[in-house]
Amino acid sequence: MIYCCKEHVELALDIIVDEEETAPILEKLEAENGLPTPCKYCNNPAEYIVGN
Repeated sequence: MIYCCKEHVELALDIIVDEEETAPILEKLEAENGLPTPCKYCNNPAEYIVGN
């Protein structure tokens, strides 16, 4: 799974397709109490989980 911000969601989708060779699953993260999960590619808070 890749946690990513809105800016990097297309990159994460491409990486999952290349690595897994299947259609990725894109889920929007819900706002939670506590520290936000950072994007894998920058320090912005993640807005999506991309996985298979």
